[in-house]
Amino acid sequence: MPELPEVESYRRLAEGRALGRLIVAVETPDPWYLKRGTDAGQLAASLVGRTFAAARRRGKLLVLDTDDGVGLGLRFGMTGRLVVDGTAGVDQLRYTTGRQDPAWDRFVVRFGTRRRGRSTGALTIQDPRRLGGVELSPDLSGLGPDALSVSPAALRSALGSSDAPLKACLLDQSRLAGVGNLLADEILWRSGLDPARPASGLKPAELRRLAAAIPATLEDLMGRGGSHTGDLMASREPGGRCPRDGVPLVRRTVGGRTTWSCPRHQR
Repeated sequence: MPELPEVESYRRLAEGRALGRLIVAVETPDPWYLKRGTDAGQLAASLVGRTFAAARRRGKLLVLDTDDGVGLGLRFGMTGRLVVDGTAGVDQLRYTTGRQDPAWDRFVVRFGTRRRGRSTGALTIQDPRRLGGVELSPDLSGLGPDALSVSPAALRSALGSSDAPLKACLLDQSRLAGVGNLLADEILWRSGLDPARPASGLKPAELRRLAAAIPATLEDLMGRGGSHTGDLMASREPGGRCPRDGVPLVRRTVGGRTTWSCPRHQR
């Protein structure tokens, strides 16, 4: 599923292949995919005749800024992939197929030249399960600091005095933007922290360890190819054992999500 590493791959794809190209058409075959009052007419008026000038990301939200400063927000849900000129931002997503089916094209920006009718390529969101969305001028104020660059102080503030489970706080995008279920389990496994612990109960040394593990894990998994490539991933199944200790993993529901952890070294 697209978590921060996948959306960063999408950002880099857009930055390398979509910037500076004339937008000649916008296709919205699935109106349900347009969110927060955005409609097809607004998209066409805001994008056609413009170019994308920048690609930025906050957590799992990708924003493409036009040359006149309008932001196009792209969210990918569980199965959304960004494809530019036939090249996908990631080769594989967990829990979905790698197949490209035109029926799954939920949003398309077509590039071309000033000469009418001549197309030179497209930026497409393919989403089999329709859990993503597109909007103009997305509001980023409800998102916490980006997980890739969060500082210990910002993480301490994000966790605050909450008695909610530590994993639930990591998954709360208003506290920390970018961490999904697979990444949360991997980060907590690497940092040796039990997912069900109250977030406010971390000792200073544990908080520093978690703050170091978050960006380090993200950088590592981005280099490997995505959030599904963690060391814990292959063992997140019945009968799975901790890759570090060899003891049976514990499967629980924490923060409303299926959670795997080691009962020996995660405390």
